[in-house]
Amino acid sequence: MKIMDRSQLQAPNHVAIILDGNGRWAKKRLLPRKAGHVAGSKTVEKICEDAYNLGINYLTVYAFSTENWKRPEDEVNALMKLLRQYLKDCIKRSTKNNMCVRVIGDITPLAEDMKESIRELEEATKNNTGLHFQVALNYGSRDEMIRGIRKMAGDLKSGSLQAEDISETVFEKYLDTSGIPDPDLMIRTSGEMRLSNFMLWQLAYTEFYFTDVLWPDFDKAELQKAIDYYNGRERRYGGV
Repeated sequence: MKIMDRSQLQAPNHVAIILDGNGRWAKKRLLPRKAGHVAGSKTVEKICEDAYNLGINYLTVYAFSTENWKRPEDEVNALMKLLRQYLKDCIKRSTKNNMCVRVIGDITPLAEDMKESIRELEEATKNNTGLHFQVALNYGSRDEMIRGIRKMAGDLKSGSLQAEDISETVFEKYLDTSGIPDPDLMIRTSGEMRLSNFMLWQLAYTEFYFTDVLWPDFDKAELQKAIDYYNGRERRYGGV
């Protein structure tokens, strides 16, 4: 087998994806929405491998937002059941694929077994050196920043942080993504063209790519199209 030199691949270092279109995918096939979420989770598994093989080092997916709790109760329950199983399966899959997994978002409202699975998953994969895979779970960017500000306020009150020392770099350490490079490319599927409260701070200088493809139909070829778009962009810095 020929060993691929990933250093020669032209791909963004970090890609963030808003997974959209599971429900519409199911509706087109006269299936329940749950079927779309199941299909979407399988796409996540495949895209993780494809992303790494294409030269991407960090991949972040928007799995469940703080606003998703407002969906019908049966759909939320189905999503939680799917996420619960995904987290359990992910330990074995990540070990096999040398993938480092981290969950971003506020996990405090989640069931205890899910929180335990997250802790086990992050601990078991923390030293893996392959793809760095971030799952945004009960995540909302505004919520993330408010939680960060509260932590910062606590440090200011205790004296471990001085007001004059606050900077962008310092603030970033209070975010869920501390230690993770900002995304170079953000992809949203299903034709929607909004951020939906996703990584608002981190996406300040990110290239955006929107596609009409529904998430369960997104594959390696579609990911390559997004990478080609990214590589074709002329990125300017400092307003030049």
